[in-house]
Amino acid sequence: MGTTKAVTDASFTSDVLQSETPVLVDFWAEWCAPCKKVSPLLEEIATEMGDRVRIVKLNIDENPETARAYRIMSVPTLTVFKGGQPVQSVAGARPKGDLVKLIESAL
Repeated sequence: MGTTKAVTDASFTSDVLQSETPVLVDFWAEWCAPCKKVSPLLEEIATEMGDRVRIVKLNIDENPETARAYRIMSVPTLTVFKGGQPVQSVAGARPKGDLVKLIESAL
C-alpha cells in the first residue's frame, strides 16, 4: 500500500466505483500548477492512510469521459467515493490537514 495509482476512463468503474474501500480521486491535468502542489501531499496521505482509503489520480485531458460524467469544471478537484458514489468533494489545492479531514469525514 501507500502510493497513488493512475486510473483511466476504462478502469474507473473497477478501480473506483466497485472498490470495497473508500477512494479519493484526484482529477488533475499536466498543465495545472496547483495539481503539482497537491500531488506530494496525496502521496504522503496514501502512505499514512493506505489501509483505510485508496488514492487514485485521473488525468482529465487523457480521460475526458469520466471528467465530463462527474462535471469536473476545475482542477484539481478531489472527490471521495464510497460505495460507488461521490460523497465529498473539494476544488483547488488544499493543505494536507484539510485533505485528511475530507477523507476522514467520508470514512
